[in-house]
Amino acid sequence: MITREDVEHVAYLGRLELTEEEKDVYTKQLNDILGHLQALERLNTENVQPTAHVLPLKNVYREDWVGQHIAQEDVLANSPDRDDNYFKVPKIV
Repeated sequence: MITREDVEHVAYLGRLELTEEEKDVYTKQLNDILGHLQALERLNTENVQPTAHVLPLKNVYREDWVGQHIAQEDVLANSPDRDDNYFKVPKIV
């Protein structure tokens, strides 16, 4: 069970300023969530296979192929700033 002190402690750790009303609301909401989780714990899952995802997923791969390349001069044509054959960008530290 989540207590009001638990909510205050988590709010303190998260540097959150909660009103007294918000503390009451969040305490109730968190306890409601825990109640739903406890209901799920009572379900019989004995014959249920563990899954990593609810849908059967597969990676979809495409063929790699060499295609037409854009000429270097065409690529750099609209560059706002360039240095020889390279894009020139602002230094970000």
